[in-house]
Amino acid sequence: MALDIRRFIQRFIEEAADHLPHLRGGVEALEQGDTNPERVNELFRAAHTLKGSSRMLKLVPIATVAHSTEELLSALRDGTQTATPNVISLLHQAIDALAGLVNLLAQGTPPAELPDTDLELCQALESAAAGVPPPSSTMPSAPGDSSFETGTSISPAPETTAKHPPSVENKPPLNELRLSDTVRVRLDRLDDVIRLMGEVLSGHHHLHTLVEHAHLLGSLLPAEQQAPITAFSRELKDSVLAHDALMSDLHDRALQMRMLPLSVVFDPLAQMVRDLGLSLGKQVNCRVVGSEIELDRQMIDHLSDPLIHLLRNALDHGLETPEERQASGKPPRGQLTLEAWQDGGWVVIEMRDDGAGIAVDTVRQKAVAKSLLSEEQLLTLSDQETLELIFLPGFSTKTMITDLSGRGVGMDVVKRTVVDELSGDLHISSEEGKGTTFTLRMPLSLAMMRVLLVQVGQITLGVTAPYVAELVERSPSNFIDAAGQTTLILRNEFVPVLSLADLLELPKTEHPADDVLLLVVHQRHQKLALIVDALVDERDMVIKPLPSHLRHQPLVSGMVSHGRNSLVSLLHVPALLERSRRKTQLDSATAHSNASHTHRILVVDDSLNTREIVKDVLEAWGYQVTLAENGRDGLNKALAEPFDAVLTDVEMPIMDGFALTASLRENDLYRHKPIIIITSREKEVDRRRGIEVGADAYIVKGSFDQNNLVDTLKALLG
Repeated sequence: MALDIRRFIQRFIEEAADHLPHLRGGVEALEQGDTNPERVNELFRAAHTLKGSSRMLKLVPIATVAHSTEELLSALRDGTQTATPNVISLLHQAIDALAGLVNLLAQGTPPAELPDTDLELCQALESAAAGVPPPSSTMPSAPGDSSFETGTSISPAPETTAKHPPSVENKPPLNELRLSDTVRVRLDRLDDVIRLMGEVLSGHHHLHTLVEHAHLLGSLLPAEQQAPITAFSRELKDSVLAHDALMSDLHDRALQMRMLPLSVVFDPLAQMVRDLGLSLGKQVNCRVVGSEIELDRQMIDHLSDPLIHLLRNALDHGLETPEERQASGKPPRGQLTLEAWQDGGWVVIEMRDDGAGIAVDTVRQKAVAKSLLSEEQLLTLSDQETLELIFLPGFSTKTMITDLSGRGVGMDVVKRTVVDELSGDLHISSEEGKGTTFTLRMPLSLAMMRVLLVQVGQITLGVTAPYVAELVERSPSNFIDAAGQTTLILRNEFVPVLSLADLLELPKTEHPADDVLLLVVHQRHQKLALIVDALVDERDMVIKPLPSHLRHQPLVSGMVSHGRNSLVSLLHVPALLERSRRKTQLDSATAHSNASHTHRILVVDDSLNTREIVKDVLEAWGYQVTLAENGRDGLNKALAEPFDAVLTDVEMPIMDGFALTASLRENDLYRHKPIIIITSREKEVDRRRGIEVGADAYIVKGSFDQNNLVDTLKALLG
């Protein structure tokens, strides 16, 4: 049965009500001389999203104007056009036209009855994009001459639409009237309720502090005066505890009122797959699983754009034509699956196709061609890290730009939305010839999350629990130096150690010589151990968005209330990890190179931290390093190009270090090349096995010393 897209018109109206003011404000900023490239990028993405959403709902006049607007913004982004008065005027007229059309939808006009596309305006926009002045006959009329009323304000759609009010005679008898089991509540009012409930919950938690103070006060009084204070303290504690569950349950119920099923997003996407598949000449089955899973409305609102971008790329880039599929032994009809499931307090969404997959070599070539990375930098990336280059702004493997893809927009939006805005995680896996899978992992809600509060000097900072790996105490004597980077070996993994105060450029606290407290944060495979002064608190807290004047701060993702009237900044861990990477790279670049070696070394380890640290050590001594993330990846790279030596871990997925070493020794090229095993396995039986499979040296991570590694490598390379 065909999908009734009328159900999703209201969501499009709400989405457009967000994008149109941003478009207008951005164009006004351009008019004032703001040439920030990111602003033009934001305008381009907004037009791109409006075009995709309106096309999906067959809103042809809106999609056509949005596409022509996107063309002109693309020219501004690429630098082939500048923000001249004529260009600014055209953009204003385009936004007026879009706002007018959306306003008609909001007032109840059926999509089929929207005014015809303003072809003169579209031609003027596309001529300006191409740098060709349009003939005077095709210049668009002033906005005020439009046949429909324009404006940026979007009126809410009425619950029912009718040309004539119902007559009294047509009304049902009173005894047939039924009260609905639902009521319509404006979203902003519901948001206010949830915000106020969060404030009440934070204030209620402060009562626990008062209980502790009352108990402490009672213990300081003389024995004969303690009885009344102790009784008051006990009654206060009982009252607070009795209300704890009630307050928490009340807040949970308020949040549940804002939950929506994923079908709100999934259903129109399934229709989009069918329509775009036909337009591209591709046969596609779309399978949707888990659409009943519920997410906070805040999450749903942000989720539509990244899923649309992923789907369009899967159809245009990934899935082949029926002829191409049959030639490669596949059924002519492709399969695209959109699946969701709940994992504790998280929702996982997976989009997978059985298409051509992503060619890693093509990604490398495009990255070099677009000057995103140098050839030397690419050599240090594993296949997985190379795949993730597609999330860089402006990256596209498409050889031809179309209205669907190839413009370098979309994947950077996906990553920014999922990771930065939704505090989630994004993973890509692809096998050439077999297909690609994108996995999005996100919290159920951003309104309340588990938060750890830590003390750094005189400042309290917070980190949301999804980014926290563990909290440990270690003596500085356990730290090792790796290419100038302080490092901790934590369960067979090298974890860089940095002072959080140093990283944030805060006043530093001197730590005693005994154990220090380490907050280990992570994002997927990357970890960082941050030295903090103390753990202040750990509990579920209401997340407050940053005020508008602070939203440009990359290291802060939000705020929480603590104590009576204090606000605590939440650290944005992905940005923190990026800053630590830049700091490490800068330190490595300034490190003294003690030799001029040009030997090429392959480092194989499934831990990103370990790979990067060993790479820094070797590059500081002048070696050229290539990284691999497991034994199979290492074997493929070793056979693809020659290396002077191989360093490998033992415990890795797919193929371990012993199997890798044995396989390399069977190849003539590596029969006599140095192979060094670096592992946490220190039993004699493991050492013997390493020797049996052909390793030249066996270094235990627990006693890792960079000079020992370099000296061993020097001796083996002669």
